[in-house]
Amino acid sequence: MPLETINESIYDHPKYYDLVFGADCAAELAFIVGCGDRYLDGKYERMFEPACGTGRLLFWLAKRGFTASGLDLNPKAVDFCNARLKRHGHPESAFVADMSEFKIRQRQDIAFNTINSFRHLPSEATARGHLACMADAVRPGGLYLLGVHLTPTRAEPSETESWSARRGHLSINTHMWFKHRDTRKRIERFGIRFDIHSPSRSFRINDELRLRSYTRPQMDRLIQSNQSWQILETFDFAYDLDEPIEVDSTSEDVVYVLQRQ
Repeated sequence: MPLETINESIYDHPKYYDLVFGADCAAELAFIVGCGDRYLDGKYERMFEPACGTGRLLFWLAKRGFTASGLDLNPKAVDFCNARLKRHGHPESAFVADMSEFKIRQRQDIAFNTINSFRHLPSEATARGHLACMADAVRPGGLYLLGVHLTPTRAEPSETESWSARRGHLSINTHMWFKHRDTRKRIERFGIRFDIHSPSRSFRINDELRLRSYTRPQMDRLIQSNQSWQILETFDFAYDLDEPIEVDSTSEDVVYVLQRQ
């Protein structure tokens, strides 16, 4: 029997989004803290996440004793994030803002954007605006860990991905698939669906993601356009600090370790 289907933004359903993308964040947390240990001299404590969503990483960093804050464009996600932080005795440190145009009062030691959210920025101007805002937000010598899914030019790009997550009696099967790529306008469209199952209801949320595409040379040019940032090392989405990678024309999932000059 077909599932009841609603066509809405996955970002407007933070409870389900948090389960889908937050079920296993141990590797990302270890990577963030490991980068601080490896690349920063002395103590670091202030962490900042642009496009923090439901705050899955902010919560665990706060629980470990870091001062963690973030921003997101979606008010429902920010409310979810702050409610969880408050529930566990931490400051409500997420706020609503555009990651290409924001200011914060105190500079951060480490900033991170690990799961491709950067590609929601629709143009070169907004991408450059984001790097400029981040340069103001991170202290000299501090780090920005930027995860991007590149478009390979000498290999077929990955076009489907499926995974499952469970929390108690709630389970979600997620499927993401490629729909269209416009290389001239640098737009990629992906379908994404959550198949949600609980004791009281089973239904599907359908959505479409529009992401700006980046080849390796395009990403290099963007980073080089802002002299505040230097690439220290690059890794893949396995987040293994013992296995840095060299980004080439076949690379897809890349985390750039950028240092504020």
